[in-house]
Amino acid sequence: MKRRSLPVAAALVASAALLLTACGGGDDKSSDNDKIAGADQSTETPKESATPSTAPAKDKPDGVDLSLPKDMNLVFDWKKPEDKNEAAAMDDTANFFRAIYRGVDKRTAKDAAVAAYSTGGGLKYAQTQIDAWIEGGWTATGTLRHYDVTTRSADNGTSVEVAFCADSSKFYGKEIKTNKVLTTEPSIKDFDYYKIIMTKYPTADDLWQASKVFVETKAEKCQ
Repeated sequence: MKRRSLPVAAALVASAALLLTACGGGDDKSSDNDKIAGADQSTETPKESATPSTAPAKDKPDGVDLSLPKDMNLVFDWKKPEDKNEAAAMDDTANFFRAIYRGVDKRTAKDAAVAAYSTGGGLKYAQTQIDAWIEGGWTATGTLRHYDVTTRSADNGTSVEVAFCADSSKFYGKEIKTNKVLTTEPSIKDFDYYKIIMTKYPTADDLWQASKVFVETKAEKCQ
């Protein structure tokens, strides 16, 4: 099956104060939705990708390297909210996902970017996802699109819920050893709906970290 974008994993934790109805989350049980690419795939040989040796300034928003290979394209079709905290939390939600896929590319769950943009359940989620890619012998290639974003602040001013859809119909696993791309026909499995709880880092003005991750897989609302 084709590797979808970050499916439900062990880091789904209930959020009492901020989250609406928890979608696809609240326990650590795995399901058929948790499968990762690696079997029963048609294959094709991709063009060779180039990993940048140094990151330009735009790839280091907080002094942390978030550069990705040229064939790993994360798109965020998001309109920033007027609220300063919500805008900053939205930016760092995107950075959280960039950090995860940087970990996938670099073959480590201990990359500095992962630690910078996640904590608690969000950190556990990121590490679980990266480790699954590593253990399967895959990296990622193609375009992963994020869209239909909404934000909501908690009354305490230190937490923001960032919710959005993700379309991975053009985003694939790629075998490290063979350099083969694992593809399938587009389906409802390509659509996920996320709710990320972003928490303000206490000693930085604009740094927010993913503390909880909720996922609804096969999300019809995102089609």
